[in-house]
Amino acid sequence: MKRINLITAPDSNAMNEALKIQDSLVKPSGSLGELEKITVKLAGITGRSRNTIDKKAICLFGSDHNIYEEGVCSSPQDFTRRLMEVYAVSQNGAINILARQANAELKIYDLGVKNLQPHPNIITHKFLPQGTANFLHERAMTLETVKEVIAFGIDVVRDLKADGFGLIGTGEAGMANTSPACACVMAALKSRDDSLVGRGAGLDDESFSRKKKVIIEALRFHAENLTDPLNILSCVGGLDIAAMTGVFLGGAVYHVPVIADGVISIAGALLAYMIEPLTREYVFLSHESAEPAYIHAAEAMNLRPCLKMNMRLGEGTGCAIMMQIIDDALAIINNMGAIASLM
Repeated sequence: MKRINLITAPDSNAMNEALKIQDSLVKPSGSLGELEKITVKLAGITGRSRNTIDKKAICLFGSDHNIYEEGVCSSPQDFTRRLMEVYAVSQNGAINILARQANAELKIYDLGVKNLQPHPNIITHKFLPQGTANFLHERAMTLETVKEVIAFGIDVVRDLKADGFGLIGTGEAGMANTSPACACVMAALKSRDDSLVGRGAGLDDESFSRKKKVIIEALRFHAENLTDPLNILSCVGGLDIAAMTGVFLGGAVYHVPVIADGVISIAGALLAYMIEPLTREYVFLSHESAEPAYIHAAEAMNLRPCLKMNMRLGEGTGCAIMMQIIDDALAIINNMGAIASLM
């Protein structure tokens, strides 16, 4: 965690220069809206007024969550394992297809998926082979595990940057993982409003009501310990959320832009922001998740998603789409003619 002390503010000189370039192009100033803002933010992250991104990675973190035992998910828990096999073996999941469209490499990490067998396309770090504990009755994981997984996430960014990757997306797979994500957001915002709880993959009314009760009861059970981001992760978090918390911190440490996907991903971004507020300057939000906790987390960081497409799949699918938008933004600043050429 000492590396967090290396986080600095974005490069304001590079941002100002990027803005000057945008204002010099053949268009009214600001007329390309968010596309212009993307290039300015990227300049602050990299310290270069013009940027190219040759290699992109989407990091998908798989883990099981034993809050599943409380009936808060509509799919069999074994679907986590089966989905990870789809991503790695048949490679025809939604994220596989969209990653290829975005010319991004999919990196698959097994952090604790039950019964998942080793595969060359899966990077295995089974911190908890059976996933996190049922946080309605005990801590999801120890503080030591939280610190280890966050450090792992930071290392992921370090290693990807060393391999030439200039843009990272975050995704996940794990049945019931909207429950820890929502619990983390609510704990971070000190909220006990069950309207922040969403239906996840599509719960019926009875299961949805149970999910709300489980999360509220868990937050009450752990109330005295929900004092900081590390304890929030320890009490009600997940391995996937902890790893993504590390990735967002790592983006700020190593000056690599990181894209958040849906509610599970933004829970990690929010906790990283709580650890070091400057982290938000290195984060792009892709799409506004249909899960209600998402927009509360975004507002807490004063960040706005670029897309609203009623998506709620996860996997990093929103990141793949956002990567193509970032490519478009960079194509404009790098290739558009200058207004001076018309004079």
